[in-house]
Amino acid sequence: MQATEAPPPLPEYEQPQCPEPGYMWTPGYWGYSSGGYYWIPGTWVSPPQVGVLWTPGYWGFVGGVFAFNAGYWGPHIGFYGGVNYGFGYVGVGYAGGRWNGGTFAYNTAVNNVNVTVIHNTYNETVVNNVTVNHVSYNGGSGGIAAAPTAQERAAAQERHVQPTPAQQQHVQAAAKNPALFAKANGGHPAIAATARPGAFTGPGVVGARGAAPRPAVNNDVMHANGQRPNAPPAAKPASPPPAAAKPAQPAAKPAQASTAKPAAAPKAPPKPAPKPAPPKPPKEDKPQR
Repeated sequence: MQATEAPPPLPEYEQPQCPEPGYMWTPGYWGYSSGGYYWIPGTWVSPPQVGVLWTPGYWGFVGGVFAFNAGYWGPHIGFYGGVNYGFGYVGVGYAGGRWNGGTFAYNTAVNNVNVTVIHNTYNETVVNNVTVNHVSYNGGSGGIAAAPTAQERAAAQERHVQPTPAQQQHVQAAAKNPALFAKANGGHPAIAATARPGAFTGPGVVGARGAAPRPAVNNDVMHANGQRPNAPPAAKPASPPPAAAKPAQPAAKPAQASTAKPAAAPKAPPKPAPKPAPPKPPKEDKPQR
């Protein structure tokens, strides 16, 4: 793949949970076709054989154009342009897991693994010595200035295994999905990562930050910097329907002033009738002298 314009910045998204033991993380990246850049979601895949690790592909500016260097499986991690893809791919090497004999162990510090189901785990802090940004290409104006280390050059000479059929089908499905093209999603695809290759719907699908909301959201994810997002608050139980409102009672009328006349004051007891004066004695006729 070649293009005359630089690929968009890497979208910020969260990692879905590893679906089962043995699956390995492959970060998302920008593909290119006649319709422009389109996002190939990060996903968990089953490796082609025991003992191999995935070296991600990357865009590099060479000879005046941007050319894509395809990813591959091999015994060691090779050069991937210094691009910080997150989840253990910090620009140099891989800190997300390692092989212990015939079993792959996951570093839970940067990978989203359910330890009650997957027991081959360890926790090891990852020191990031690469500038954290979302630049998706190496070289050119604004690109990452990184060159292969001696170890990465040696890894490039080892025997490589090409992407598995499931990975190839994953890329083909992305190229046929109009919603994954940058001109449609503005660099924020609603399908930024999946739990399994080609599974672009249902549980385990994670959208990029800033993408249009999806009907269903899977919260079982991990940020690229190794931190889990805060769990959403538990849903409150539905409140019982409100009781039917009783018809309003008419307001009590204010007490009216009584119009009754006040009771008459009790009458004073009648005064006793005055005793009749004793009759005067009749005047006696004085004798005439």
